[in-house]
Amino acid sequence: MNDVIRAEAVAKTFIEDVLSVDVLRRVDIVVRPADTIAIVGASGAGKSTLLHLLAGLDQPTSGRIWVDGQDMGRLSEAERGRVRNRILGFVYQFHHLLQEFTALENVAMPLLIRREPVRRAHQRAQAMLKRVGLADRALHKPSELSGGERQRVAIARAVVHEPRCVLADEPTGNLDTRNAADVFALLRDLNASFGTSLVLVTHDHELAQSMGRVGVIVDGCLSVTETDALPTSPGPC
Repeated sequence: MNDVIRAEAVAKTFIEDVLSVDVLRRVDIVVRPADTIAIVGASGAGKSTLLHLLAGLDQPTSGRIWVDGQDMGRLSEAERGRVRNRILGFVYQFHHLLQEFTALENVAMPLLIRREPVRRAHQRAQAMLKRVGLADRALHKPSELSGGERQRVAIARAVVHEPRCVLADEPTGNLDTRNAADVFALLRDLNASFGTSLVLVTHDHELAQSMGRVGVIVDGCLSVTETDALPTSPGPC
Protein backbone atom coordinates (compact mmCIF):
# COMPACT_ATOMS: atom_id res chain seq x y z
CA MET A 1 0.00 0.00 0.00
CA ASN A 2 1.21 3.52 -0.77
CA ASP A 3 2.62 5.77 1.90
CA VAL A 4 -0.23 7.92 3.18
CA ILE A 5 1.85 11.11 3.13
CA ARG A 6 5.36 11.76 1.89
CA ALA A 7 7.23 15.08 2.08
CA GLU A 8 10.63 15.64 0.50
CA ALA A 9 12.90 18.66 1.01
CA VAL A 10 9.94 20.80 2.08
CA ALA A 11 10.74 24.40 3.04
CA LYS A 12 8.46 27.23 4.05
CA THR A 13 9.41 30.91 4.16
CA PHE A 14 7.05 33.63 5.28
CA ILE A 15 7.66 37.11 3.86
CA GLU A 16 6.22 40.30 5.32
CA ASP A 17 7.35 43.65 3.94
CA VAL A 18 11.13 43.34 3.68
CA LEU A 19 11.44 40.60 6.30
CA SER A 20 11.57 36.88 5.54
CA VAL A 21 11.45 34.07 8.06
CA ASP A 22 12.50 30.52 7.22
CA VAL A 23 10.08 28.45 9.31
CA LEU A 24 10.88 25.03 7.82
CA ARG A 25 14.04 23.96 6.00
CA ARG A 26 14.28 20.87 3.79
CA VAL A 27 11.92 18.75 5.87
CA ASP A 28 11.52 15.06 4.99
CA ILE A 29 8.83 12.87 6.54
CA VAL A 30 6.94 9.74 5.56
CA VAL A 31 3.62 8.75 7.14
CA ARG A 32 2.95 5.06 6.66
CA PRO A 33 -0.36 3.22 7.05
CA ALA A 34 -1.32 2.93 10.76
CA ASP A 35 1.60 5.14 11.84
CA THR A 36 1.44 7.18 15.02
CA ILE A 37 3.74 10.21 14.93
CA ALA A 38 4.03 13.08 17.41
CA ILE A 39 5.47 16.40 16.25
CA VAL A 40 7.05 18.42 19.07
CA GLY A 41 9.05 21.62 19.36
CA ALA A 42 9.02 25.05 20.94
CA SER A 43 6.18 27.48 20.32
CA GLY A 44 6.64 29.03 16.89
CA ALA A 45 8.93 26.23 15.72
CA GLY A 46 6.69 25.42 12.76
CA LYS A 47 4.68 22.44 14.02
CA SER A 48 1.29 23.71 12.87
CA THR A 49 2.82 25.04 9.65
CA LEU A 50 4.09 21.54 8.87
CA LEU A 51 0.67 20.04 9.55
CA HIS A 52 -1.00 22.55 7.22
CA LEU A 53 1.53 21.80 4.48
CA LEU A 54 1.04 18.04 4.80
CA ALA A 55 -2.70 18.59 4.43
CA GLY A 56 -2.38 20.81 1.37
CA LEU A 57 -3.96 23.71 3.27
CA ASP A 58 -0.86 25.75 2.46
CA GLN A 59 1.82 25.36 -0.20
CA PRO A 60 5.55 24.95 0.51
CA THR A 61 8.04 27.50 -0.73
CA SER A 62 10.01 24.58 -2.13
CA GLY A 63 9.92 20.80 -1.99
CA ARG A 64 7.15 18.32 -2.78
CA ILE A 65 4.36 16.63 -0.84
CA TRP A 66 2.39 13.57 -1.88
CA VAL A 67 -0.88 12.48 -0.25
CA ASP A 68 -2.02 8.97 -1.17
CA GLY A 69 0.47 9.07 -4.03
CA GLN A 70 -0.83 12.34 -5.46
CA ASP A 71 1.52 15.30 -5.84
CA MET A 72 -0.35 18.07 -4.04
CA GLY A 73 1.65 20.78 -5.79
CA ARG A 74 0.31 19.66 -9.17
CA LEU A 75 -3.36 19.67 -8.15
CA SER A 76 -5.85 22.52 -8.30
CA GLU A 77 -7.35 23.79 -5.05
CA ALA A 78 -10.57 21.91 -5.82
CA GLU A 79 -8.62 18.71 -6.44
CA ARG A 80 -6.68 19.17 -3.19
CA GLY A 81 -10.00 19.62 -1.40
CA ARG A 82 -11.25 16.32 -2.79
CA VAL A 83 -8.07 14.55 -1.64
CA ARG A 84 -8.46 16.01 1.84
CA ASN A 85 -12.11 14.95 2.03
CA ARG A 86 -11.28 11.41 0.96
CA ILE A 87 -7.93 10.73 2.63
CA LEU A 88 -7.51 13.04 5.61
CA GLY A 89 -9.29 14.00 8.82
CA PHE A 90 -8.54 17.01 11.04
CA VAL A 91 -8.76 17.67 14.77
CA TYR A 92 -7.78 21.06 16.20
CA GLN A 93 -7.17 22.39 19.71
CA PHE A 94 -10.46 24.27 19.41
CA HIS A 95 -13.17 22.01 18.06
CA HIS A 96 -14.44 24.36 15.29
CA LEU A 97 -17.88 22.79 15.36
CA LEU A 98 -20.69 24.62 13.57
CA GLN A 99 -22.71 26.13 16.40
CA GLU A 100 -26.07 26.15 14.61
CA PHE A 101 -25.96 22.40 13.89
CA THR A 102 -26.41 19.40 16.17
CA ALA A 103 -23.63 16.98 16.99
CA LEU A 104 -25.13 14.54 14.47
CA GLU A 105 -25.20 17.17 11.73
CA ASN A 106 -21.64 18.27 12.48
CA VAL A 107 -20.33 14.72 12.27
CA ALA A 108 -22.25 14.03 9.05
CA MET A 109 -20.85 17.13 7.32
CA PRO A 110 -17.81 15.48 5.60
CA LEU A 111 -20.14 12.83 4.16
CA LEU A 112 -22.66 15.39 2.92
CA ILE A 113 -19.83 17.37 1.30
CA ARG A 114 -18.98 14.29 -0.74
CA ARG A 115 -22.68 14.06 -1.64
CA GLU A 116 -23.66 10.96 0.28
CA PRO A 117 -27.44 10.65 0.75
CA VAL A 118 -28.58 12.45 3.90
CA ARG A 119 -30.09 9.36 5.49
CA ARG A 120 -26.95 7.28 5.00
CA ALA A 121 -24.72 10.15 6.18
CA HIS A 122 -26.78 10.49 9.36
CA GLN A 123 -26.70 6.74 9.97
CA ARG A 124 -22.90 6.69 9.70
CA ALA A 125 -22.62 9.79 11.88
CA GLN A 126 -24.85 8.23 14.55
CA ALA A 127 -22.72 5.07 14.52
CA MET A 128 -19.56 7.12 14.97
CA LEU A 129 -21.09 9.15 17.81
CA LYS A 130 -21.90 5.84 19.50
CA ARG A 131 -18.27 4.80 18.99
CA VAL A 132 -17.03 7.91 20.83
CA GLY A 133 -19.59 7.49 23.62
CA LEU A 134 -21.99 10.25 22.59
CA ALA A 135 -24.94 8.40 21.07
CA ASP A 136 -27.29 10.07 23.56
CA ARG A 137 -25.96 13.55 22.71
CA ALA A 138 -26.53 13.39 18.96
CA LEU A 139 -29.28 16.02 18.88
CA HIS A 140 -27.50 18.46 21.17
CA LYS A 141 -25.81 21.56 19.78
CA PRO A 142 -22.19 22.41 20.72
CA SER A 143 -23.30 24.99 23.29
CA GLU A 144 -25.09 22.17 25.14
CA LEU A 145 -21.98 19.97 25.35
CA SER A 146 -18.98 20.02 27.67
CA GLY A 147 -15.50 20.78 26.38
CA GLY A 148 -14.55 17.11 26.35
CA GLU A 149 -17.78 16.18 24.58
CA ARG A 150 -17.24 18.85 21.92
CA GLN A 151 -13.77 17.51 21.23
CA ARG A 152 -15.10 13.96 20.94
CA VAL A 153 -17.66 15.23 18.41
CA ALA A 154 -14.78 16.84 16.51
CA ILE A 155 -12.93 13.53 16.49
CA ALA A 156 -16.04 11.69 15.28
CA ARG A 157 -16.33 14.24 12.46
CA ALA A 158 -12.65 13.73 11.58
CA VAL A 159 -12.95 9.96 11.18
CA VAL A 160 -16.56 9.39 10.05
CA HIS A 161 -15.45 9.14 6.41
CA GLU A 162 -12.76 6.59 7.34
CA PRO A 163 -9.71 8.63 6.30
CA ARG A 164 -6.31 7.06 5.90
CA CYS A 165 -4.75 9.66 8.21
CA VAL A 166 -5.87 12.03 10.97
CA LEU A 167 -3.87 15.23 11.47
CA ALA A 168 -4.37 16.57 14.99
CA ASP A 169 -3.09 19.99 16.10
CA GLU A 170 -2.87 20.13 19.92
CA PRO A 171 -6.17 18.20 20.22
CA THR A 172 -5.90 17.98 24.01
CA GLY A 173 -4.36 21.42 24.65
CA ASN A 174 -7.65 23.05 25.63
CA LEU A 175 -8.85 20.28 27.96
CA ASP A 176 -8.32 19.39 31.60
CA THR A 177 -6.13 16.42 32.46
CA ARG A 178 -8.92 13.83 32.62
CA ASN A 179 -10.62 14.89 29.40
CA ALA A 180 -7.24 15.17 27.66
CA ALA A 181 -6.42 11.58 28.63
CA ASP A 182 -9.84 10.40 27.40
CA VAL A 183 -9.49 12.18 24.06
CA PHE A 184 -5.99 10.84 23.46
CA ALA A 185 -7.09 7.32 24.38
CA LEU A 186 -9.92 7.65 21.87
CA LEU A 187 -7.54 8.71 19.11
CA ARG A 188 -5.26 5.76 19.83
CA ASP A 189 -8.25 3.38 19.88
CA LEU A 190 -9.39 4.62 16.48
CA ASN A 191 -5.84 4.21 15.18
CA ALA A 192 -5.75 0.62 16.42
CA SER A 193 -9.27 -0.25 15.29
CA PHE A 194 -9.27 1.27 11.80
CA GLY A 195 -5.55 1.36 10.99
CA THR A 196 -5.86 5.12 10.59
CA SER A 197 -2.50 6.91 10.69
CA LEU A 198 -2.22 9.62 13.34
CA VAL A 199 0.05 12.67 13.14
CA LEU A 200 -0.30 14.71 16.30
CA VAL A 201 1.23 18.09 17.20
CA THR A 202 1.73 18.42 20.93
CA HIS A 203 3.72 20.18 23.65
CA ASP A 204 3.23 17.17 25.94
CA HIS A 205 6.40 15.07 25.83
CA GLU A 206 4.85 12.28 27.90
CA LEU A 207 2.03 12.00 25.37
CA ALA A 208 4.57 12.14 22.54
CA GLN A 209 6.54 9.26 24.02
CA SER A 210 3.45 7.03 23.80
CA MET A 211 3.37 7.41 20.03
CA GLY A 212 5.28 5.18 17.64
CA ARG A 213 7.63 7.91 16.43
CA VAL A 214 8.48 11.45 17.45
CA GLY A 215 9.51 14.28 15.16
CA VAL A 216 11.33 17.21 16.77
CA ILE A 217 11.51 20.59 15.03
CA VAL A 218 14.46 22.82 15.94
CA ASP A 219 15.55 25.83 13.86
CA GLY A 220 13.29 24.72 11.02
CA CYS A 221 14.80 21.23 10.82
CA LEU A 222 12.86 18.06 11.56
CA SER A 223 14.34 14.87 13.02
CA VAL A 224 12.08 11.83 13.28
CA THR A 225 12.99 8.84 15.43
CA GLU A 226 11.44 5.88 17.20
CA THR A 227 10.19 6.74 20.67
CA ASP A 228 12.64 4.53 22.54
CA ALA A 229 14.89 7.61 22.61
CA LEU A 230 13.34 11.06 22.24
CA PRO A 231 15.85 13.19 20.27
CA THR A 232 17.09 16.44 21.78
CA SER A 233 18.23 17.99 18.53
CA PRO A 234 17.72 17.31 14.83
CA GLY A 235 20.35 16.24 12.39
CA PRO A 236 21.53 18.50 9.58
CA CYS A 237 18.97 19.55 6.99
